[in-house]
Amino acid sequence: MNNRRKLLVALGAGALAAPFASFAQQSAPRMRRIGFLGPSSAAGIASRLEALRSGLRELGYVEGKNLVIEFRWAEGKYDRLAELAAELVRLNVEVIVTHSTPGVLAAKQATTAIPIVIATQGDAVATGVVASLARPGGNITGSTFFSPQINAKRLELFKDVLPQAKRFGFLANPDTTVMARETFKVMSVTAKSLKVELQKFEARVPQEFEGVFAEMARRRVAAFTTMDEPMLAANAKLVVSIAVRHRIAAIGSFLFAEAGALMGYGPDFFALWRRAAYHVDKILKGTKPGDIPVEQATKFELVVNMKTAKALGLTMPPTIMVQATRVIE
Repeated sequence: MNNRRKLLVALGAGALAAPFASFAQQSAPRMRRIGFLGPSSAAGIASRLEALRSGLRELGYVEGKNLVIEFRWAEGKYDRLAELAAELVRLNVEVIVTHSTPGVLAAKQATTAIPIVIATQGDAVATGVVASLARPGGNITGSTFFSPQINAKRLELFKDVLPQAKRFGFLANPDTTVMARETFKVMSVTAKSLKVELQKFEARVPQEFEGVFAEMARRRVAAFTTMDEPMLAANAKLVVSIAVRHRIAAIGSFLFAEAGALMGYGPDFFALWRRAAYHVDKILKGTKPGDIPVEQATKFELVVNMKTAKALGLTMPPTIMVQATRVIE
């Protein structure tokens, strides 16, 4: 009798324990693990990275609670990207988030199985990353903007500000060969229509900036536009400070205008990085990346830095000011 009672008690305890164990398993959040491949440094893209984190939080992904992000940083040394991408593949992360042509190409070469989300890239089609925006196929999706056309527009803006100028420059990182070539080709057509000369200048590392701008000054370049590229963006303040010292006007993204460039024109990068969270969420919930269309930037900004205009002795024409979405006084 005692044995029977013990058996019933044990069975009852087990019956009670099972639902509680099941409840505990259901209530514990699943930890998702994504990788981030950064061509530059954490400090260089801190504000954009926070936009990505903010977008993820809005969708319910909180680092340390139900999300782990494995970061790998090339620190501007693009030849390290292949190795870093391979590390993320070995970690078997669920998604790899990256940006810029060097980062995206390195991730693409590292895996055809793990989904890749592009936070931002100059032209995903022209660089061969995806077959088309509507049907990317493969394991890649995200957001893109047309860098060649944006830089051509920057030339037009400069011609409005400096109508007498005959020579403009284009600053590129030679390690982004494909994008730099495509951008310069499109800009050259615009330069011809504006009847100005366009010259290309290159810098791989910040230590080369002094020599580059000394050469621009020697060639009497009135103003230059710069690629939207990780190494240059991470060193925007240094680029602009040297350019202003040589009395050369600069235009880049709005981040460059905030760093002291005369103007900034381009897509709203914060919106694009926040949008990357949407693509990550879709993939984690089961959608194949090749079935998610690559989105184009739709919001663009023109930022005018009046402090720099005064420092360079320039008067900004009404045609520019009426287009400005923001003015830095």
